[in-house]
Amino acid sequence: MKTAILSVGTELLFGQITNTNTVYLSRQLNMLGFDVMYHYTVGDNPKRVAEMIELAFEDCDMVLTTGGLGPTQDDLTKEVACKVLDDELVMMDDVLQEIVGYFKKVRREMTENNKKQAIMPSRAKVFHNDAGTAPGFALEKKGKYIVCMPGPPREMKRMFEKSVLPFLKEMSGSAIYYRMIRTFGIGESKLETVLMELIDGQTDPTLATYAKEGESCLRIASKRESLEEAKDAVNEMLEKVKDIIGEYIYSCDDEELAQVVCRKLLENKITISSAESCTGGMFAAALTDFPGISGSFQRGLVTYSNEAKMDELGVKKETLEKHGAVSEETALEMVEGLKKVSESDICISVTGIAGPEGGTEEKPVGLAYIGFIFGEKKFCKKVLMRNVNRKWNRNYTLLSMLDIINKELG
Repeated sequence: MKTAILSVGTELLFGQITNTNTVYLSRQLNMLGFDVMYHYTVGDNPKRVAEMIELAFEDCDMVLTTGGLGPTQDDLTKEVACKVLDDELVMMDDVLQEIVGYFKKVRREMTENNKKQAIMPSRAKVFHNDAGTAPGFALEKKGKYIVCMPGPPREMKRMFEKSVLPFLKEMSGSAIYYRMIRTFGIGESKLETVLMELIDGQTDPTLATYAKEGESCLRIASKRESLEEAKDAVNEMLEKVKDIIGEYIYSCDDEELAQVVCRKLLENKITISSAESCTGGMFAAALTDFPGISGSFQRGLVTYSNEAKMDELGVKKETLEKHGAVSEETALEMVEGLKKVSESDICISVTGIAGPEGGTEEKPVGLAYIGFIFGEKKFCKKVLMRNVNRKWNRNYTLLSMLDIINKELG
């Protein structure tokens, strides 16, 4: 079924709110086997909302809307949808009682304009909202469906999962299953090139490459009559992909690299500490975003200046003067000093030139050295990036640190 997603709200057009609803709904609809053809965003203007719905129906069988179901005068999605699909609005007493009950539950006074939210299209299938006051609904006319949900992501997601999802499953004649493969160390163009034989011959499953900051992703998707058939087809293709690019894959389940590393550290009960210069604590922050990582992560030192490297890690002044702060020698002395002060199982250090200034012909912007100790293994890896910008350089350095750990942990 061809589907469009229409986001309603002037605040979206002004950039005051990031539209996360569209991303969420697109993923959910694809998993159900619905073909998402268009994303539309429109302000709180009834004429333009009506035009967008009518435009979407020219090529689509269903339109999902978010926003414009509130109690205020500019919340008009329901009224417009009712008019476009030739229905009339009626007060629904059971819906009104739900809204009254919600206000009692949260101990807030219900204002008169909230009663507007209980006025629904007469033919509507109403979707309960247990996270707010605006109910959603589905409305159909001559095989065209509109599904209207509230705009706040928390309300929309709960309504979708509890009410809209079961409704859509009844309509779906097929199922889509996909897996997002995450890689590091291979660019999108090379990824596509080495997989071209699989990509050229694809019918189902399909393969599509995506670029993400500092890494590349591959989506393998299948659309079959049942979810089980789709899963089998995707997993069979995944094995073929692994045979070609397995060395670059760090996740087959759309996980962040830091998440994969943290899980391995905790599962293996391995402690870790870090000493950072150019990344300024990004590595420590990435790990401590993961719940429960206190079971592995012991300390993170940000030794940005030469003085800090000497005072905190025991880097020799002579090393800094002879080789410079950005050097293999300094990175190794940093990680050796970290091992002494932390006694962690894994110690990792980094020093580099993030830019945009500070580079030389011998040591250009984008150069970094990563020191590593784990058991009897000790080494330093040189990373030379293509210098997109300071933010990109720092993020790629972080990913390089995580990649080293991930591969060493196996």
